[in-house]
Amino acid sequence: MRFNHDDTRASWGLRLSAGAVILFLHIPIWIIFLYAFTTEEASFRFPPPGLTKQWFGVTLQRTDFWEAFSLSLRTAAAATAIAMVIGTLASLALARTRFFGREPISLLILLPIALPGIVTGIALRSAIGLTGVDFNFWTIVVGHATFAVVTVYNNVVARLRRVSYSLTEASMDLGASPFQTFWHVVLPNIASSLLAGALLAFALSFDEVIVTTFTAGQQQTLPIWIFSQLTRPRDRPVTNVVALLVMVATFIPIILAYRLTQDTQTERN
Repeated sequence: MRFNHDDTRASWGLRLSAGAVILFLHIPIWIIFLYAFTTEEASFRFPPPGLTKQWFGVTLQRTDFWEAFSLSLRTAAAATAIAMVIGTLASLALARTRFFGREPISLLILLPIALPGIVTGIALRSAIGLTGVDFNFWTIVVGHATFAVVTVYNNVVARLRRVSYSLTEASMDLGASPFQTFWHVVLPNIASSLLAGALLAFALSFDEVIVTTFTAGQQQTLPIWIFSQLTRPRDRPVTNVVALLVMVATFIPIILAYRLTQDTQTERN
């Protein structure tokens, strides 16, 4: 078999181009990482005049940071729990049954992740304002759950379409109740996809800022806290430290979700 040298060169050229693009996209992240260790407060000189770890200690001593972090953590956990329940139920209903209006309902579930965040935020703020409810922790959770449901739904419904329905029918024929069938047959088959969707939902909720701006009222989640710190030049190193921590906190569940989906695909092959 003969190989075309032009194809080989094109392949290496494509790899180098892709690597250059990825490197360019990650330059801002490395800048944040670098200036989280700078010795100066308000300066962005390059190269930094010196490096220090003092800003991590300063950050961990600030109560406003911990309050914002706690709110983001609780919001992400609550939104993820809601998304797991609603996303799983929706996927079971839409993947295994056919009824009038099935496709429009599926579209409505997917719509929040497709719309610009500002549109979703304005819509939620208007709807909450009409109900007369004060903006609080639960209004943020509801806002985050609207798009967190989509990630769980997409993962679970894709998995259900690859699982033979005959397993469910066999369980029911043997006398199992619907709950027993779900718990012992369906759930083990969708567990990895459900967990992957939940991890992605948590990561999206934890660092969401646009929808949160419209549903938080006077509260500050961690991304909103970071945004407010940008107007304080002397707090730039602290802001960079927190941004670095947020990236790590969201990177871990995304990687875990990726590994889970890869493992699922390997098992299927």
